[in-house]
Amino acid sequence: MIKKPVQRLWLPGIATASAIAVVAGVVAAAPASEAAPAPAPKSKLSLIAASKSVVVERDTDENGVPKSFELDLGTYVGVEGAPFEIRTTRKSYNDPLVAQQIIKDGKKTVTKTLPQGMVKDFSGLPGFVQVTLTDSAGRTALSRSESFCPNNASARISPGSPVHAKYPEGCPTNPFTLGSVWGIQNGWGTNTTHPDYQENVPATVGDGTYTAKISVAKKYRDAFGMADKPQTVKVIVRTLKPPAEGGERASAKGAHAGHGAGHSGHGAHGRAAGEESPVGLGLAHLKGHEVMTLQSPAVPHALTKTKGRTAAAALTGDGPGRTDGSRNMSALKPAAKRPAGRAVVPKGVPKPDLRTLPAWDIYTDTDPAGEGRAGDHLAFSSTTWNAGPAELIVDGFRKPGDELMKAYQYFYDTKGKQVGSAPAGTMEWDPREGHLHWHFTDFAAYRLLKADKKEVVRSDKEAFCLVNTDDVDFTVKNANWLTQKTSPTGECGQRSALSVRQALGVGNGDTYGGSLPGQSFDITTVPNGTYWIQVVANPSKKLHETDLKNNTSLRKVVLGGKPGARTVTVPQHGLVKSR
Repeated sequence: MIKKPVQRLWLPGIATASAIAVVAGVVAAAPASEAAPAPAPKSKLSLIAASKSVVVERDTDENGVPKSFELDLGTYVGVEGAPFEIRTTRKSYNDPLVAQQIIKDGKKTVTKTLPQGMVKDFSGLPGFVQVTLTDSAGRTALSRSESFCPNNASARISPGSPVHAKYPEGCPTNPFTLGSVWGIQNGWGTNTTHPDYQENVPATVGDGTYTAKISVAKKYRDAFGMADKPQTVKVIVRTLKPPAEGGERASAKGAHAGHGAGHSGHGAHGRAAGEESPVGLGLAHLKGHEVMTLQSPAVPHALTKTKGRTAAAALTGDGPGRTDGSRNMSALKPAAKRPAGRAVVPKGVPKPDLRTLPAWDIYTDTDPAGEGRAGDHLAFSSTTWNAGPAELIVDGFRKPGDELMKAYQYFYDTKGKQVGSAPAGTMEWDPREGHLHWHFTDFAAYRLLKADKKEVVRSDKEAFCLVNTDDVDFTVKNANWLTQKTSPTGECGQRSALSVRQALGVGNGDTYGGSLPGQSFDITTVPNGTYWIQVVANPSKKLHETDLKNNTSLRKVVLGGKPGARTVTVPQHGLVKSR
């Protein structure tokens, strides 16, 4: 599933349920000469129901049959006393996840490791909430457990709460995520349900009045010191009548659907708009790979000569003026003018560290002749991320009338003062409909390698609009938890721009889905067998990094089938089962 940006919700007037203190156990009185035991953690969690009743309106299909519906009961996990925080990491893809609760008690910080298996992935706490829906006759219409992402839509629960929440928005769903941070700010509440993470209620649940009982699973109550106080909410389900021909139906449901469509713009970067697709890379995994020496080409990396590249492929896909993108974001403010004087890369200054995750969401397709990509193709999604400790910041500048911008990388000291810059290649304009913005060239490159690691095919992709799309590892030093994720209404600079700034925050990754141009290999003439998809960050080494030896990742694939019906088998990568 592709993670969508989650808005922070402002819900005034939510009353806080009675907070239940966390009880560490009964302790006998200690002699005055002995040190007193550590006090119980100050963080207090409670289940809150924002409203006593909710109304659910659902649509019908073309035959007038009621559809399934979303069920947001308006229940929140509220936190008082101290923030609630969990950090989840893994050493490598061969190691299980380790989740630790960070307990802050005044100036003291205690780390508590959660039971093995309680956290199974980075998308949240599985089976956290139990929801039971009963009808007026007491019959059970729905009973299910739901996962809980502590980074869901949030709201302040009291006037004295901090004005801003410091934790990330949304839980990562990239299968190769390395580390995540979940949290609820002190004095805030987080919605237990979000439609991006939960299944809809089946259409078999008919119209009528129901009573929903919401409770937190016992293992989580025990782990986090929550009281067993379920909440009940009256639920009214009704089906909207189809609009008269040519008319419109105004409803809260319709308004919400329109709002959701705006956030699903990021979904277009996956396999297909609206199609579900899985959305960090262990150091041990990288160290196990052969790191190839990449020479800086005189032309963009993807346009250099490559064995196995067909004439058709050379004329399609990416190239000057036809760069990949479909990437939309609000343009960041660039420097007022291009750097003057000699390029300076101060010694000891913090730099970014670009790395790549193994390719994922891998599949084959055959495009019809005449549409620019005739033949068999191996498509995949890829993520390039910044392990820090410094943000990657690249500005592009052009002289009036020039078609290309000259790109510069900027460097800052630990106090945020700009202390240097260096040339970093170029940026070019993509004029295709749906793109219409500037892209930074030579950010990453893709190769299909034989079993012996020799190159067979190189992807045409050669330019990117840098965007923070994925939380790859928010446990690294200087990780930026609050970076702006992809915006479907923004852009990476207008055609008339004299300058553009693009950036990749620490701990963040930039993911491109397999349906985009350049995110595939032409395998029409590639024999069946075992291959590796190689993803390389900073292939021309034009960007200055902390480490240039960890930029490569590999993912094994096995090609089969016949022309026009090629297949791909993707072996499990360590403990990661995603294709």
